[in-house]
Amino acid sequence: MFTGIIEEMGTISSIAEGSLSAVITVQASKVLEGTHIGDSIAVNGVCLTVTSVHGGCFTADVMAETLRRSSLKSLARGSLVNLERAMPAYGRFGGHIVSGHIDGTGTIVSKVKEDNAVWVTVSADKNILKYIVLKGSVAIDGTSLTVAALNDSGGTFSVSVIPHTGEETILLTKSAGDIVNLENDVIGKYVGRLLSLKEDAGSINNVNNSIPEITMDFLMENGF
Repeated sequence: MFTGIIEEMGTISSIAEGSLSAVITVQASKVLEGTHIGDSIAVNGVCLTVTSVHGGCFTADVMAETLRRSSLKSLARGSLVNLERAMPAYGRFGGHIVSGHIDGTGTIVSKVKEDNAVWVTVSADKNILKYIVLKGSVAIDGTSLTVAALNDSGGTFSVSVIPHTGEETILLTKSAGDIVNLENDVIGKYVGRLLSLKEDAGSINNVNNSIPEITMDFLMENGF
């Protein structure tokens, strides 16, 4: 589990491409402190397992499904990436609950400076936008950000990036047309799933209008 508070920016030092998968090597410093093989590090918001640590770098396997669903396939030697270690149980929860399992990608539409902040607008698929809530949280390339504007009809949402976030993450290094990884608020996804299950159950039992309540038994029966 992660918080979306980026610890440092790393640099891709090499990518070994397989037929469908890849092995990436990332140069870093802070996230290597206390890191061991098998630990989790979020790279641009994607949870990866450390397979080796050596010479100021760590390596991680990227499976085919991850490449299909994320922007990691666009990385190249020298690319900057956001890095965050999994949160320890004794750590502070500065951002929001981030699983490192992204929901898809979006495309940067524009960047507009407003005094000390920068507005970044991102277009996304409707299956992602349906979980975007004004003033709610979203992770962009693993960075926890607050949704400052939402345009459902236009298929976009915007965040306002403060100077510190701009300096400590890769977001403002990107331009219009660049692809970013997106992860919705996990709580919103669970609520949406439970409501859809309840609606499905209601349609089945609409003869007597008997819609089951969301109880502990209901949750367990449906895999939660």
